[in-house]
Amino acid sequence: MLGALKVPESYADYLRVGTCSWKYDSWKGLVYPPDKLYRPDDYLSDYAEYFNTVEIDQWFWSLFPGGVKLPDPRVVKQYADSVPADFTFSIKVPNAITLTHYYSKRTGDSDSHAARPNPHFLDIGLFNRFLETLSPMHSKLGPIMFQFEYLNKKKMPSMAAFLDRFGEFLMKAPQGFMYAVETRNPNCLQEDFVDFLRRLRLGFVLLDGYYMPPISQVIERLDVRTADFSVVRLHGPDRAGIEEQTGGNWSRIVEPKDTGLEAAAGLARANAQTGVTTYVNVNNHYEGCAPLTIERLMTRL
Repeated sequence: MLGALKVPESYADYLRVGTCSWKYDSWKGLVYPPDKLYRPDDYLSDYAEYFNTVEIDQWFWSLFPGGVKLPDPRVVKQYADSVPADFTFSIKVPNAITLTHYYSKRTGDSDSHAARPNPHFLDIGLFNRFLETLSPMHSKLGPIMFQFEYLNKKKMPSMAAFLDRFGEFLMKAPQGFMYAVETRNPNCLQEDFVDFLRRLRLGFVLLDGYYMPPISQVIERLDVRTADFSVVRLHGPDRAGIEEQTGGNWSRIVEPKDTGLEAAAGLARANAQTGVTTYVNVNNHYEGCAPLTIERLMTRL
């Protein structure tokens, strides 16, 4: 089983570290007892013995040709009841709200074959209904994360147009939640975007993966402390490649990323000194085993 993962005392009030999802049989012997038989819904209570936060991205996948699927409140309650009172959930906003267009079903489509518009994009009524489904875990909610895709000019004419529209949406959104924003467009990583987040007190989600620059470069160039919390998502750049290396067995490190871990630790350290909380959400695809990545991160703190 994993060694001690206790957050150092100097960070205790300002750092939460957990994984992206938790239902992995290959974590048996690390996080879960090796001989225990699990149903899919049984893992979370044992997970919470080691970690005080987790990211839920399963509700992101919500936009389908037949309509929109929101979380089942019964499942939300089950998750909330499975963890201690001081546990927090980071949750991705459904892509029915954050996608400007439906995903294209054809590969290799050019811009001239753009997917059809999503009528639910930044629909405040749908967003309110989503938040209502989360009410069973209200006291345990951490960051509510808006993940936006690249947004080329076929989907959004400019960053200014996007920020105007998103700002209008946020002015109508319920208060009292920890809203955060993740962009997957490197061109957005500029002062105008950061100023927008800071003005509306939105958390900056730093993504280490996909086509985004390393978080070490982003932190060096921009002041990412836009609210009283920040989110670091250690996700990894190459899902297919690391899946081939692991064969779906997420129990060992196969692609060490020391620079990313050093940057995450440095941000957590700087944030703690200024009273800003850091959420670090680690994916198996980052190094091959999220719990072992967290163990490696802790040694740097």
